[in-house]
Amino acid sequence: MKTRIIIFLFALGLMQMSCDEYLDVNDSPNNPTSENVPPNLVLTGAQTQVYRLQARRMNRLGNAFMNTWGPNINSFTGGFAEEFSLAISNTFYSDVWSGIYLNTFAYQTIINSEGTTFNNHKAIAKIMKSFYMQYIVDLYGDAPYSQAHQRGENLTPAYDDDAEIYKALLAQVDEAIVMLQDNVGNAVGDEDVIFGGDNAAWIRFANTLKLRLLVRAASATELTAEVAAGFASLSGADFVAADVTINPGYSNGEGAQQNPFYNLYGFDTDGNATTSRNFIRASEHAVEFLSGASNGAADPRLSRIYAQNANGNFVGIEQGAQDNGSVDLSPLGTGLVIDSAQDGYIMLASESFFLQAEAMLNGNLPGGDAGAQAMFEAGIAASFNHLGAGSATGYTTSANGVVGLGWTGSNANKLEAIMTQKWVSHNGTNAIESWIEYTRTGYPVVPLPTSAQFSDKPNRLMYPNSEYIGNSANVPSQTQADAFSTKIFWDNN
Repeated sequence: MKTRIIIFLFALGLMQMSCDEYLDVNDSPNNPTSENVPPNLVLTGAQTQVYRLQARRMNRLGNAFMNTWGPNINSFTGGFAEEFSLAISNTFYSDVWSGIYLNTFAYQTIINSEGTTFNNHKAIAKIMKSFYMQYIVDLYGDAPYSQAHQRGENLTPAYDDDAEIYKALLAQVDEAIVMLQDNVGNAVGDEDVIFGGDNAAWIRFANTLKLRLLVRAASATELTAEVAAGFASLSGADFVAADVTINPGYSNGEGAQQNPFYNLYGFDTDGNATTSRNFIRASEHAVEFLSGASNGAADPRLSRIYAQNANGNFVGIEQGAQDNGSVDLSPLGTGLVIDSAQDGYIMLASESFFLQAEAMLNGNLPGGDAGAQAMFEAGIAASFNHLGAGSATGYTTSANGVVGLGWTGSNANKLEAIMTQKWVSHNGTNAIESWIEYTRTGYPVVPLPTSAQFSDKPNRLMYPNSEYIGNSANVPSQTQADAFSTKIFWDNN
């Protein structure tokens, strides 16, 4: 574990580059960069830094947009004003764009390393670069890809079509799987703080990432051939069956060593609640939903996702409300905020099962309705396990009697149930997935904040100002209205 921390801190220093890495021109031989550092010393920093963005900013946006978090209006004013108004702009969560590009650059340097010595590291880098570049497409659409990450060789990379990027990502994941199967070069060890160099685990994760790409692209005409071939190649494949976690040796030694989710939304090293912990509260909609008040199926996960207030009750705030009569509100629960050393979550096992359920439901993977139901129920069980909520059997039986919540009704009802259960499972953990899936499918329907200035959530984020300043010749012209009227290529909603 000590070795992991040393590598982590060393590699972390290599990640301190400009926000838009593909525009960076600094290449001084007196200041080492990740290009002249061996891939095994870059990998830990690449993995941990981009997870930090995923766990904090991306997760916060998903929880705000999908009505699971609200502000503690008893102690703060104006909380989530931008998110709840939906009046997004070129500065709205712009660090998501810059953070993904910055951190996927580190993966690209591993991929670019010469020779076959670090082929296993390269395969991991291809998988992780694809994992996060999918978010660029899912959140923004067209983006620099084929010409990105070239530093001074190309300061103004062209924008690629979003469907074409998906095609490239599918190909890159396939390349990584073959490389891992060949297992050429140095073995990967402790520097891999996700799977510890387990090639079989990386192949399962790659298969699951490929499945996610295919499930999202399945309804789009642009990739019909690639989708058909991709699903055929996954028939009988192994997928993720346990949470994909990351932990370089998180501890309570000092703030920088804490799990970054816990460090922001939990407690400092002296045990004091952070500002964000005092700020984040349950949303009224999520509490009512999980309590069964709106659907008749009480969900034991409620007490793990949120904590009781001072009076022993679960109370949420209506998004956009400015007054609730000073009633104490529920903070995040012990299923999410555990301790400084808790694992981070790259992908939940529940997501893998729900992806398989959707693919089987649509006939893209073998299994039929019975197989899809089995995967759906496995997803719920995995969510209970992730949160420490006990057995899911009783809840699943109850939920299966509720249209849109359990496995009953039409295929459209079952798709809604998959998305609703995915929304519950991602509550507090990687909730950006819930917004992306809502954009794609329209499920689950959640109330808009009372302060929303638009009748629905945007379909995408807007390109940041940094693009209009540094890459003005290529960045597509975009207005706020475009964020609501134009769609990602897979958006069939």
